[in-house]
Amino acid sequence: MSKKIGVLTSGGDAPGMNAAIRAVVRQGIWKGAQIIGVMRGYEGLISGEFTELGPSSVSGIIQRGGTILLTARCEEFKTEEGIEQAVSHIREAQLDGLILIGGDGTFRGGMELEKRGVATIGVPASIDDDVWGTDHTIGFDTAVNTALLALDKIRDTATSHERAFVVEVMGRTAGYIALMSGLAGGAEFIAIPEVPLKIEEIAQALKRGFERKKRHFIIVLAEGVMGAYQLAQELYERTGHEIKVSILGHIQRGGNPSAYDRYLASRLGAAAVEAIISGKRGEMVGLKNEEIALTPYAEAVSRRKEINISAYELSKILGL
Repeated sequence: MSKKIGVLTSGGDAPGMNAAIRAVVRQGIWKGAQIIGVMRGYEGLISGEFTELGPSSVSGIIQRGGTILLTARCEEFKTEEGIEQAVSHIREAQLDGLILIGGDGTFRGGMELEKRGVATIGVPASIDDDVWGTDHTIGFDTAVNTALLALDKIRDTATSHERAFVVEVMGRTAGYIALMSGLAGGAEFIAIPEVPLKIEEIAQALKRGFERKKRHFIIVLAEGVMGAYQLAQELYERTGHEIKVSILGHIQRGGNPSAYDRYLASRLGAAAVEAIISGKRGEMVGLKNEEIALTPYAEAVSRRKEINISAYELSKILGL
């Protein structure tokens, strides 16, 4: 008897989600399964917004950012009533399991469904790259390259005007985007949540740079460290140098996914189908050293991927 599998995207959107949906649908159909799309994530589970997906439903979407299934952050799903209503709709639709594309919050929702007997498999998609159990998450590579492109452009104008800039990138609790884009973009200083901020250290580096006739000074700031305008003001008070601010914001979430994100999403989406058909449940599919690896939700959400401190220290040396 063929399986009937649901798929949803939840939480913040990430470039490559559509490629993952495409892989789920086509791999599922290849395996003889029926694939049901759930609109608007957990909100759609609660309201029963289901739609059958066929091969043509996912034609021409691999290169598109965002998610054709839409996504939402659903506070109602955090309540017992909301979860029970979602489970009721899952039962009515006769779904044999769900594939959940998202980050930590998505997998915590999956744990709640598992407690109520719903089989689920998670696919890690988050621009923050902070999910344990996979080398990278879907969307991270594209977000880094978006930030890098912006840094390159900002450096041009910073050099032309001999100015310092604070460039704020996304990352409330994780500094992966800041570290990768800052190191690749030749930033003079990178501020990340994982390392205590020492404003005086940045101020001294800025002074030394301009004393050595540097024509620009770029500080990449993860948003979770502090406000970009506050940092710029404090540096101005310490150095007397005017600091310009550029906040990249949600531009990092959008755009066509990179080749790597399309590749990663395709492999993980297909692997999720394989896992759920073979009877796996309550786990996240990830890619470790180019091999598919399964990690239980409890481990994925309780452990934290550590930042590469050696790369951070290298960025300070190369930014001299």
